[in-house]
Amino acid sequence: MPGVLISAVATTMYLDSYRRGFTIRAVRYEDLVARPLDMCRTVLEFCRLPVSLAELAVKAFEVDSQRNSFLSRSILGRIEEAEMTPQIKRELNGLLKKYGMPLIGEPGILEGTLTSS
Repeated sequence: MPGVLISAVATTMYLDSYRRGFTIRAVRYEDLVARPLDMCRTVLEFCRLPVSLAELAVKAFEVDSQRNSFLSRSILGRIEEAEMTPQIKRELNGLLKKYGMPLIGEPGILEGTLTSS
């Protein structure tokens, strides 16, 4: 449940910044995992950086940047995901609806999300 709340807060902050005209864009995790090279090229292009760095960027994802912390993949990989009971889902969906976010299980593409063409 905390992950959903953190995501809702982060999404709210992103949308607020985007709508105020900040040069900020979202990237969908699902797109990054499905098409890492294409998405890295898209992000680099948006940042006005050399697209030729995309292959290096994809390789960087192979490194656990948190390897020496409690957020390392080896530690997080051992944590079991909490069960999503119908009651918890209702409560979370109530919060998400209140803040104009997509409900659990619904696709959600935010304004300004970068996509590879």
